[in-house]
Amino acid sequence: MLNLYVAPSSSSCRRAKRWLLDHDIPFNERDISKHPLTHDELKQILRLSENGTEDLISTRCISYKKLKVNFDNLRISQLIDLMVEHQDLIRRPLIFDDRQLQVGFSEENIRSFLPRAARKALLDVMLENAESGVTA
Repeated sequence: MLNLYVAPSSSSCRRAKRWLLDHDIPFNERDISKHPLTHDELKQILRLSENGTEDLISTRCISYKKLKVNFDNLRISQLIDLMVEHQDLIRRPLIFDDRQLQVGFSEENIRSFLPRAARKALLDVMLENAESGVTA
């Protein structure tokens, strides 16, 4: 099952949710501002990440600027402690299943969560349109 971890004030989160609904992809939604992530949950999410905490930490949030910490010098356990204590450090939305993670909303990347048959059908339509000169 696909998981969508959001903050309701985020436009990227709203776009991700709308995209999943529009494509009839079932998902579990969790507002992490109301139901914060635990150490163990963050570790599980980090296991799916290609670049570790670099993918997850929002360098534009208020906490990041206020903390005035050199994140590069912290151990992974210290980074996780900070993310648990300051949930706004976590970029959102987090979209993931057992095999893959997408941080933030990218319409191109979120397509990887479409079932294989749906991706093939979409590709067939795109190729057909390209052959006939129609742009999508």
